Amino acid sequence: MSESEKNENIPEASARKGNSNTGNTAKSEEDFNLAAIYVSDAQYNRNVYFDTSPQAVRLYMLYNHWALKVLLYFFMLVNLSLAIFEDPAVYPLPIWATMLVEILCLLIFTIRVIHYAKVILRDKFWKDPKNICIIVILTLTLVDMIIYGALKAANYYGVRWSRVLRPLLLVNVTEGRQLRRAFRSIRNALPQIFYVFLLFMFSILIFALMALKLLGKRGLTNINGTPYFTSYLEIMFDLYVLVTTANSPDVMMPAYNANFFFAVFFIVYILINTYIFMSVFLAVVYNNYKKYLKEEVRQLVRAKRHKMVRAFGVLQEQREEGGEPVVTQASWNQLVRLVQPNLSNAHRELLWSVSDDKNQGAIASHFSSRQILDIVFILRVLRLIRVVDSIKRFRTIINTLIRIGPAILTFGQLIIVVYYIFAMVGMELFKGKVKFYEQSSTDPAKAYCGNPLLNGTDFAKLNYCKNNFNDVVSSFILLVELTVVNQWHVLSSGFATVTHISARIFFVLFHVIVVIVILNIFVAFVLEAFFVEYSVDKSDLQTSLERKIEELELAVAQEMMEDNLVNAMETIDNDLGGSQSAKPNLPSLMFKIASKRYRTVDALLQRIFEADLDPEDFAENDDPEATGNENFANPLFSHA
Repeated sequence: MSESEKNENIPEASARKGNSNTGNTAKSEEDFNLAAIYVSDAQYNRNVYFDTSPQAVRLYMLYNHWALKVLLYFFMLVNLSLAIFEDPAVYPLPIWATMLVEILCLLIFTIRVIHYAKVILRDKFWKDPKNICIIVILTLTLVDMIIYGALKAANYYGVRWSRVLRPLLLVNVTEGRQLRRAFRSIRNALPQIFYVFLLFMFSILIFALMALKLLGKRGLTNINGTPYFTSYLEIMFDLYVLVTTANSPDVMMPAYNANFFFAVFFIVYILINTYIFMSVFLAVVYNNYKKYLKEEVRQLVRAKRHKMVRAFGVLQEQREEGGEPVVTQASWNQLVRLVQPNLSNAHRELLWSVSDDKNQGAIASHFSSRQILDIVFILRVLRLIRVVDSIKRFRTIINTLIRIGPAILTFGQLIIVVYYIFAMVGMELFKGKVKFYEQSSTDPAKAYCGNPLLNGTDFAKLNYCKNNFNDVVSSFILLVELTVVNQWHVLSSGFATVTHISARIFFVLFHVIVVIVILNIFVAFVLEAFFVEYSVDKSDLQTSLERKIEELELAVAQEMMEDNLVNAMETIDNDLGGSQSAKPNLPSLMFKIASKRYRTVDALLQRIFEADLDPEDFAENDDPEATGNENFANPLFSHA
């Protein structure tokens, strides 16, 4: 029997534990564990369709335990940090020491993969691209370690080429779904960006040819005495740098000094390429990012709602023969205790009051798909006495900054992955080419960074010697400087001087990927979050909760709250209840709906696209498990 058939028969399987035609059907601990897993998956956005056998459920609950996740990320950090101790090292360690630690990390990752394989069905495990990717990375890393160790034992030169694969483990672990979504955003935007980039490069080629014909034969020189605009490739690179404004106005001055009208050429170039094309890049990235992100959110919400439907299917009962299946309050309370054990009784009773708005003592099946899922969100975003910002004019800005907090962490991980890959490649290409000498050093080589080829170059004159790829820390700092863009052409020219002019491709590629693509995607996210702050109203469930709170006389008056930000859950103590102005029977525990802030990117994304999500897209029979679409596409293996 397939997994989808197993899951579709959950109600029947549960009913076999009791008599489905009688009043209450007894629910076992296994039923509640299974339902809790479904709700927890919906709550924490886990798009994993696991085996529903009791043993697999117990293994899945263990797999999602916070201690194992902390252990996984600890060894991820250790694995990435090995670059600090490997050649070229910040703190050198023997090869056998770093390899033993890496083997331990690989062993932990392998155990984690095996654990995951025990949770889901075998055919689905091997159809999941991220599992294949992890297995391939682990295998290639082990092969590389064996080859590298053998070469070093034989005193041959070896390259640890598998180090560039280390950050990809962070992308492909089950918990790395946010990072995978960021990579998919990049992948989906690349085709349209590529077309704009072709036009952009064509524009640079045309302007470079015009500059060569216009200025190449006038005998002009740069400030250092080198010929000015006589090499077509050099002109192309200088004009590309000019788009980033890093060499402005230096690149224009020889021509401008020769004739006032030559400045018109550069002004037109800057207008077309810096202001128009760079703006078009942002527009294309924003448009494609939003389009594909909305589809991802649609799939995310679809998976969430099916998880909730399945949780209802596990716990549903028939209180009378021929009656509608329901979830009783006792089952609901036990489920909430499993999912949110720290939730207060008053909080839980409030949520039940909203769910059972007709006081039937049970929740019918038609309520389970949308509203119960929303209540799961409320379990996370509802706060007691959240004080809104007192200065209204700053509220939008402050809320936007708080909104993008989780996104900053996600894009920070993305930047680290890209930085790590470029750092590993850069160290293999440029290590030892540039040397740094302390301030007190009297070595003559200090004037040219230990490489005679840099003698007299801007790189050496500006004392950029510490900007090198001699270890992973220096590499990361250099990559940050390249991200800022200023003087990046001097840095790239320095490394091109000590190696080959083609080394500039490395730096141009870094600029395109990080500055043009990734940072523009981040800007698009910030823009969308800012627009939503103006346009998104309260959800239907928030309104229902506020109405129920008012009916129960559990609301906190706005004037009773202090004018500051309270980010944790709080309660109004008995002092408030005992005040003279309060009602005699006013309970000590009060509620107020939280302001529109979100702890996770997923919650924010669903709120952003809530108005665009068509309920018909989430029909009950549109089951992702039945269609086999049990996992989002992997950015490294699947088609665009």
